[in-house]
Amino acid sequence: MLLHGFLENQTMWEPFTSRLSENHTVITVDLPGHGKSDCIGYIHSLELMAEVVEAVLKKENIKSAKIIGHSMGGYVALAFAERHPEMCTEIVLLNSTPKADSAERKKNRDRAIALVKKHKDAFLSMAIANLFAEENKEKFADDIVVLKKDALKMKTQGIIAALEGMKIRKDRTRLLKKLSIPKTIIAGTLDPIMPLEDLEKIALNCNCQFIKWEGGHMSTIENRAEMLKYMLFIE
Repeated sequence: MLLHGFLENQTMWEPFTSRLSENHTVITVDLPGHGKSDCIGYIHSLELMAEVVEAVLKKENIKSAKIIGHSMGGYVALAFAERHPEMCTEIVLLNSTPKADSAERKKNRDRAIALVKKHKDAFLSMAIANLFAEENKEKFADDIVVLKKDALKMKTQGIIAALEGMKIRKDRTRLLKKLSIPKTIIAGTLDPIMPLEDLEKIALNCNCQFIKWEGGHMSTIENRAEMLKYMLFIE
């Protein structure tokens, strides 16, 4: 089960799904307010998104899954594991964290919401470019353009609902630590959103495998070759 991040959609996994599906059943989904999925509330809580994941798996008659979640998708993966631990056989947090938003981060979410309401295009342009390591922005300029075009198709309310949901999410560090399934945290050495040192400490504390790649927050793009190799050898 592959879960996209904030402002993304299930097409982000297309560079990997063809090869991965040779040996795995692969499920992707557009989370509420993203891609082709409609908004289903003013706030899209992580618990609500986890219910969507559950519904998709049940519709496909899948009893359990390994879950890889990118950024916000990692938050959803943990919410799903809390709700249905018996359905989660492995969890990978890709550029993601079990921590809740800090007080400062919550203030930044509120500022983002205010900006989205007045200048959605400006917010999206800034937010997406800032996900990449500074040294990679020119290298992946074409990918950034595609991401921006996709994000611009999102309704304003979908963006706000996700920001509100991430702002109020609970801390699931204890949950991650007590999960007895295989757990991995993958970090970018230059991630401007998820500091490398913080994720490394969390991985150690929660008994997670820790992997780091040179790049920023968008490991599926900045580290595409490493990501594909990793996914192909997941057991």
